[in-house]
Amino acid sequence: MAERLMLICGPCSAESEEQVLETARELKNLVDPDYFRAGIWKPRTRPDSFEGVGEKGLAWMKRVQDELKVPVITEVANASHVERIAEYGFKAFWIGARTVANPFSVQEIAEAAKGYGFKVFVKNPTNPDIDLWCGAIERFQKLGFEDIVAVSRGFYPFAETKLRNLPCWEIPIELARRMPDLKIICDPSHIAGDTRYIAEIAQQAINLNMVGLMMESHCCPSNALSDRNQQLTPKELKSLMDGLKIKHSVIDDRNFEMELETLRSKIDVLDYQLIDILKQRFAITNEIGEIKKLRNVAVLQIDRWKKVLESRSEYAEEQGLSREMVATLFSEIHKESIKEQSE
Repeated sequence: MAERLMLICGPCSAESEEQVLETARELKNLVDPDYFRAGIWKPRTRPDSFEGVGEKGLAWMKRVQDELKVPVITEVANASHVERIAEYGFKAFWIGARTVANPFSVQEIAEAAKGYGFKVFVKNPTNPDIDLWCGAIERFQKLGFEDIVAVSRGFYPFAETKLRNLPCWEIPIELARRMPDLKIICDPSHIAGDTRYIAEIAQQAINLNMVGLMMESHCCPSNALSDRNQQLTPKELKSLMDGLKIKHSVIDDRNFEMELETLRSKIDVLDYQLIDILKQRFAITNEIGEIKKLRNVAVLQIDRWKKVLESRSEYAEEQGLSREMVATLFSEIHKESIKEQSE
């Protein structure tokens, strides 16, 4: 990872020319961001919510770019938005989670943006669908876009949690595996939904080798017209950035590399042993399945499954492992066992 993170920051929404310029000036002086962000068109669930100031806000953003020499970026959701930001000299845009979920909209935007030289930021869809995220990125790649960045902004939780969205780190990790040359950054503001958790999420993203952060910052968050709880003041953002610990993806140290390789070799051996044990376990569950068929017994024995799940989770906890992780692991094993016994 580069020592300097890519930093994109600014208010959730452009609300007034004064608010945009005041926030941008503070951020320029304190953190010197790579991009100043602000929403111009806001996709809201309810029509009476604040849906952005519209095109007049583009002029305020242009002032930031012209006077402070900070590139500006906003969200686009259709071809018309692309045409408008091009007229005002924008060089980048992002596609939001809701838009990414609609391949027709993504294709429309990609075709409208072709030839302008935009840098494109693609947020993950609201649901943890890695193929949908990859597909949105590929639509731009197929039209010749080379400067594309993925933005991990969390996934809809479907249940109340302390966070606004679940990070589901395994999804961006899988994206990095599938697209190793793709830059991935994190949007801790939308994952956290509350300023109390933003630093924690940002550090986790850095630990996972993400190369940048997109964070919301407002000159006066208590007066914000949207998402006030997740917006930091510029000074708070500066303090947060100063407190982050940047990790190295590689290090030029032969002894370190040898130690790491030794430990990784041990993991390799254990991984293959796990696979061998799983093979033996499935062989036994298949025998059980055959016995059930002969006796015309239902495949799913819910009382037995409850005992297995509880006992393995308890034992894992005694061994210092996460109950949740082990429960998830055994749930997947059980799901596969049921599938094989049903065939």
